[in-house]
Amino acid sequence: MEPVREIEGKAYPFGLKNVDTDIIIPAHWLKTISREGLGRGAFEALRKEPGNLFDSPEYAGAPILVAGDNFGCGSSREHAAWALLDMGVKAVIAPSFSDIFSGNAFKNGILTVVLPQEAIDRLMEVAREHTISIDLEHQTVTTPFQDRFTFEIDPFRKHCLLGGLDEVGLTLARQDAIGAYEAQARAERPFLATGVPA
Repeated sequence: MEPVREIEGKAYPFGLKNVDTDIIIPAHWLKTISREGLGRGAFEALRKEPGNLFDSPEYAGAPILVAGDNFGCGSSREHAAWALLDMGVKAVIAPSFSDIFSGNAFKNGILTVVLPQEAIDRLMEVAREHTISIDLEHQTVTTPFQDRFTFEIDPFRKHCLLGGLDEVGLTLARQDAIGAYEAQARAERPFLATGVPA
C-alpha cells in the first residue's frame, strides 16, 4: 500500500447524497478478483448521461472526490474501493460515510475525510475550477483561497495510512517479535513443533 501524506489536485465536485456501492461499482463488475480495470465500471450508471462529471476531461485522474452525506452505503463490496483507486481517487471528502465503505477504503489506502456540510458546499464550489489540498499529518483540507478545514481521524488509521501499512504490512513490521516468540515457543515446548523444521 502506498503511504498517504499529502493529496493535492483537482477534485470531482460530486456532492450526491446516499451514493451506494452499487452506484460506485455495479454488481456485474464483481466477477473479478483483480483490482485492475474496475475504474472503467465506476459510476457506470451515471456515466451513461451525456456530459457527466466522471468522463469530463477537466477532472480526468482527479485524486479527490467531494461527495454527499452517507457515501458508500449499501452492500459491502471491497470492489467499490478498488474501483475508486483504479480511477485515481486517493481521498473522498463527505459529511459522513457508511462504516463498511470507510473500513474498506482505509484497508486499501483511501483517505476518507469527514467535514460538515458547509465545508463540503465550499469545496464543491472551489473544485469546479481550482485544486484542493489534503494534509493528513496536520489533518487539514485547504484551498487556494485560504480556506482551511480541520478533520478528525482515528490515530491508528492515520498511522497506517502515513506509513503505507495494510494488514500484511502491520504483521511484517512485527516480524522480529514474531520470530523471537516462535523460537522461544519451540525451545520451551518442543513437543508442539514435532515434524516442523526448526
